[in-house]
Amino acid sequence: MSIADPFRKTGRLDGACLCGAVSITVEGDYVAAVGVCHCGNCQKSNGLAWGAFQASPEAVSVSGAVVSYAPTAFSVRTFCPICGSNLWLRDNEEDAPYELMPGLFPEAAAFPLISEVYADCAPAYAPLSGEHRRGTKAEYEAKNRHVAEGGA
Repeated sequence: MSIADPFRKTGRLDGACLCGAVSITVEGDYVAAVGVCHCGNCQKSNGLAWGAFQASPEAVSVSGAVVSYAPTAFSVRTFCPICGSNLWLRDNEEDAPYELMPGLFPEAAAFPLISEVYADCAPAYAPLSGEHRRGTKAEYEAKNRHVAEGGA
């Protein structure tokens, strides 16, 4: 059983970037909980940590122009070309879920934090409190060999 299983939902969420040029609708399966990553790439991309919730690819529709950047051989980050808002991270696999930025969706403010990876790499000024699963860099990369090989 996955840590996300109790938080799996089906429904509709509407979100938008800071300037409103990009709208995202989730209509279908998603996880109503947030996971956070403190790896170096996520800290550089977001200025702190990367927090996201997952939605199935068939549930996500996007309106507006977006720009993508592949910081690794295995993933792509996508953002609004006008305001620069981070929109999602996605592995290169065709059926990979979208890892959507919760701040784009008003309803996601109520989603709990359920996991934190690279917790031992978190900056001292940003500790996350509460009861949730925490994993170190070594633990995460041991389970995800492509990350260790591709740099994170």
